[in-house]
Amino acid sequence: MNGPEIHVEFPPELHLFVPRARPTGVARATADGVSTLGHVVESLGVPLTEVGALLVDGREVPPGHVPAGGESVRVRAVAHPQEVPGAPLRFLLDVHLGTLARRLRLLGVDTAYQSADLGDPALASLSAAERRVMLTRDRGLLRRRELWAGAYVYSTRPEEQLREVLARFRPELRPWTRCTACNGPLAPATKAEVADQLKGGTERSYDVFARCGDCGRAYWKGAHHDQLEAIVARALTEAGRDGAQAVSPAARNARMRRTR
Repeated sequence: MNGPEIHVEFPPELHLFVPRARPTGVARATADGVSTLGHVVESLGVPLTEVGALLVDGREVPPGHVPAGGESVRVRAVAHPQEVPGAPLRFLLDVHLGTLARRLRLLGVDTAYQSADLGDPALASLSAAERRVMLTRDRGLLRRRELWAGAYVYSTRPEEQLREVLARFRPELRPWTRCTACNGPLAPATKAEVADQLKGGTERSYDVFARCGDCGRAYWKGAHHDQLEAIVARALTEAGRDGAQAVSPAARNARMRRTR
């Protein structure tokens, strides 16, 4: 390492991004008099989406601060719950987070998802165009400058991923109001209106239906009803909300048949 150095201290929750900072939490970097502190932090491995306050010798500075040799930098993790000003809170998920996308939609959270891999440039541009928070486990995607907002998903387990997102952003939950397949709004539907999607047993056994206003998919209480109810109840409980909060009549009676 050539040139004057700075010491950068990271909190435990960010150590996974900076292996060389373990076990002390401190990494060294060169202060070249040109690179911003934001660039230095990212060069050490931490996406700025995961960074809260930056303290230099005890005073808070912006990511554009150019550090000088001998400075001591303390990086704080992003605060929870995290506020995302500038647009209604909604999400965009990459191709690897399909189960998380369906569970967020189950809870009524506006969640865009493409099953095809669009590539990092297209995803970052879509995030900016629609002002959606990009959720991903791809650190490189989170470093793209055109990204509007983003967050790293730390867990690989869908139930833990959902808990992470709800705790970090505290989105409004309106269970059973969105199509888990396309994110469109659900509305009550008669049996006659969805008859073409029903098999004999379903048509005989169920009388309450909902239909997506965008893709037309029909929903009713199906075989996975108890499993989906458990996901919703757990999310509402952990969010400290009343599981009986107001939702539409169709949402209250028609439960999603595809969300695993």
